Amino acid sequence: MKSSTLAAVDTLIARYPALEACGTDIRAAIKALCTSYHAGGKLIVCGNGGSAADAEHIVGELMKGFLLPRHLDEDILAKLHEACDAADPLTVDYFMRHLQGALPAISLPSQLAISTAFANDQAPDLTFAQQVLGLGRAGDVLLGITTSGNSKNVLYAFRMAKALGMTTIALTGASGGKCASGFADIVIKAPEEETYKIQEYHLPIYHTLCIAVEEEFFGAE
Repeated sequence: MKSSTLAAVDTLIARYPALEACGTDIRAAIKALCTSYHAGGKLIVCGNGGSAADAEHIVGELMKGFLLPRHLDEDILAKLHEACDAADPLTVDYFMRHLQGALPAISLPSQLAISTAFANDQAPDLTFAQQVLGLGRAGDVLLGITTSGNSKNVLYAFRMAKALGMTTIALTGASGGKCASGFADIVIKAPEEETYKIQEYHLPIYHTLCIAVEEEFFGAE
């Protein structure tokens, strides 16, 4: 891991001193994400309500440029030239000007067809677990966002992820709830008790995760 990757955590704590209490866990989450991405893994994110929106937000920051330019690497450029040059030489130039390097991430709440079908036909609280079963692989990371730490569908998803050999990260409130009782490998406990206050801390925390991982893969050497 680059020495600059974890610097985002220091910046976060300087802006939000109360988050020093969970700084160690934020750093652990960054290391887990970088390890997974270096090995060709991906991030899967889930949550309910406002946390579902946060899951979408996280994916948006990872799948395209966030703070840094993300130029396409030489390998993908060579493949694009091979695929496009003869038939459509302008396409590669268009891709090079607009496409950005991506860090693979999937938001489970956004998959409405499978989630509603499974909830209707089988068991609503196992929907995330079913999606993890279908999409997760050993070495991937599951980030579950639950302000209480007790959201049953998130807890079940963690169980499935562990069975598949994935690393599990929970983003919760101060108590950690059941997530802190063995359901997740890493528990980031935002130091608040009320839901909206917890959510106000969740945003800068997951922005920091995204900033740090982007720095690792797209920052200057």
